[in-house]
Amino acid sequence: MRLAAAAALLAALLPSSAVAQLHSDCNPLEGDKCPPNPAFGTAHEFTFNQSQPTGMFKNEAGLPGFDPDNYGSFAINKQGQSVTYITNFYFFFGRTEVIMKTALGQGIVSSIVWMSDVLDEVDWEFLGGKPNWVLTNYFGKGEQDWHNGGNLTSPTSLQTEWHNYTNIWTKDKLEWWFDGKLIRTLTPEQANKTRNYPQTPMRLSLGIWSGGDPKLNPPGTVEWAGGETDFSKAPFTMYVKSAKVEDYSAGKEYSYGDNSGSWQSIRIATGNSTAYENLNKPPEKTVADKWNELPSSSKTGIYAAAGGVGGIALIAMIWFCIKKRKEGRKEAALAAAKDEEERLEMERWKKEGKNPDALAFDGADASTAAKGSSVSAMYSVPRGPDSPPGSAHGPPTGAWDATSGNGAGSGVAPAGYAPGGMLRQQSFGPSSPSLAPGSPMQAPQNGSYAPVRSQSPGMAPNYPLPGSPSQAPSRVGSPAVQGYGQPNRTFSSGPGVPARSMTASPGGHHNMGAAPPRSMTASPGGYTGGGYGGAPNNGGYQYRG
Repeated sequence: MRLAAAAALLAALLPSSAVAQLHSDCNPLEGDKCPPNPAFGTAHEFTFNQSQPTGMFKNEAGLPGFDPDNYGSFAINKQGQSVTYITNFYFFFGRTEVIMKTALGQGIVSSIVWMSDVLDEVDWEFLGGKPNWVLTNYFGKGEQDWHNGGNLTSPTSLQTEWHNYTNIWTKDKLEWWFDGKLIRTLTPEQANKTRNYPQTPMRLSLGIWSGGDPKLNPPGTVEWAGGETDFSKAPFTMYVKSAKVEDYSAGKEYSYGDNSGSWQSIRIATGNSTAYENLNKPPEKTVADKWNELPSSSKTGIYAAAGGVGGIALIAMIWFCIKKRKEGRKEAALAAAKDEEERLEMERWKKEGKNPDALAFDGADASTAAKGSSVSAMYSVPRGPDSPPGSAHGPPTGAWDATSGNGAGSGVAPAGYAPGGMLRQQSFGPSSPSLAPGSPMQAPQNGSYAPVRSQSPGMAPNYPLPGSPSQAPSRVGSPAVQGYGQPNRTFSSGPGVPARSMTASPGGHHNMGAAPPRSMTASPGGYTGGGYGGAPNNGGYQYRG
């Protein structure tokens, strides 16, 4: 009696705008030709720590989040937002059990609602500005009745603890249960002589909305919700742990036989519902399950095929290994033959007395000679008509004119001496060491070039060399700059014939003693004003034929 009195008092205080928040896309009471309602036709508990099975729910506003720790979260993050999560299926009499935490915040409304196409409605509503209030309500055929509401004050917080909200519904009564305790019962007789008693197929809706949003609601609704919402305190979040739904009817579809809106007018199509098929379809078979289902003959064929493929792979691997081993043996034999060839060559060099590490016992090393990048110069005196046999010219009878320099003065050329001075032939090879000043030199023989790359100091001439005149003091020029390929010479002053010997140094250069640091001026056809091999001279003596 006290609960009924409290409900009546609350209903008297609620404005009409606080009720009838639902609408219907197709209402059979209005003569609409509505499609059948897809039946649930089974029982299932939906856990909100993950997305729900395909086809079970749809979002009519906003989008809930699913988290393994916090379960389903329904949040308002700013003004104008709301979240509504509603089933695609209908149940015709039955039971629902929702475990949730309500949202905290003035003007914020958390709700559990049943609804039908003819606007029958069953509610649980929770005001965020009154954390311990539990409101219950119902409507029939969308008709507003201010005396339908009821309330309960919870001894514990609705926002911080999980609570169980259950409804049990038959054609004879409707019950509200809070944490396992019956808090309210409604009979058809109490609901306007059965007219406003909820009795048509229902859907389950879970949601959160802002009754305190003045931009979306009239003043009466804002007042009922507890006042305007301060959105600077957002987010406002409702959490749903699970929702269990049981349909007391078994069928595939529900449809209206007339526009009376009574439970007797509802027709049930036999068969399994789409929801039932989706929830009870067998899980995807694993590979092991599929293998176990194969007949023995199929397994034998698979084994045989796998064995054949494995055998082919093994044969191919063996052939590959044999081929590679043959190639390896061939390469090893070639390498061994090359090593033997190099060993025999080394032994031959050692027998010939050659040092394999010198790389220059025959002159320029092979790589340098092949590239043609080294330079050497050879000189010979042209044969004269009166030259004695065995000599290119014989002993010269001319002398260096010590008094001449840079073209001043002249000497007397020996008889039969061919103009043109010394001839210079060039070959290519690395430069060789020079002989010390005053060393004997070898003259060219038989009109040929001087021997090349002789390791000895030189060969003795095949004719006698005249001595230097005793009356004239000997004068030796200073050594010329080495490294440019120019010959070194020893000079004697005075009327006597200078001693001159020539030898070939390794690399193809003739060293002709110590040369004075001066350039030579030759008779017509000879060299003038410069050095040999590009080396600069400083001028001084002049050779005259």
